[in-house]
Amino acid sequence: MIRKLLLIVSVAVSHVQGDAAVTQIQKMVARPPVMCGAFEQQKTLVGLKKPVKSAGRFCAVADKGVLWNTLTPFASTLRLSREEIVQSQGDRVTSRLSAREEPTVGVISDLLFSVLAGDFARLKSGFRIDATAQPASWNATLVPKESGMRRVISAIELSGAEYVQKITMLEASGDRTVITFSNMATGQNALQPDEAKAFAAPAGRGSTDRGTAERSAADRSSAGRGEFER
Repeated sequence: MIRKLLLIVSVAVSHVQGDAAVTQIQKMVARPPVMCGAFEQQKTLVGLKKPVKSAGRFCAVADKGVLWNTLTPFASTLRLSREEIVQSQGDRVTSRLSAREEPTVGVISDLLFSVLAGDFARLKSGFRIDATAQPASWNATLVPKESGMRRVISAIELSGAEYVQKITMLEASGDRTVITFSNMATGQNALQPDEAKAFAAPAGRGSTDRGTAERSAADRSSAGRGEFER
């Protein structure tokens, strides 16, 4: 499906734990309908000494899905919606998985949006959540409830403040993906013209590469299974 995150709990003067922390985090985290930003991704693979690094830009739009533009080292675009998951390079679609072929497509899109938005109310249904909250920051570890998902994802760690700032995905295989976010912007004006066009386009169209973007970005993953990490 998709993957990943666990928690490194910071030690501070005072903090809240457990369900009370989740409630406090829900109050701290902004969940705008449109959210965009830059990302940097580092994936450590078992057996490889050097991590695989990538960077790019993402946008998450409520009820429409997530656009994940990898800019370096190779340009590619991943667009996830409830209808389909499409990966492209420039104007060329390299892979497409539709909800008709794979019913979990909508679940993947919703899950990724919930993780990016720090929507713990929705994440609770599929994960056991262990959290700590401080006045200006929080950390949470998500462990899948379902044994089938635990065979892929060991845990997902989230940390942040008003927005999710870092995601650490721990896979059952031992691979580890760390994604950090910056330059967050919200509202319709946060969308660049090609991004707005991609979300407005019919499914399967309109995810164009950004060869001239001025931000930092992330790595590719496996389209249709949380290409969030690879």
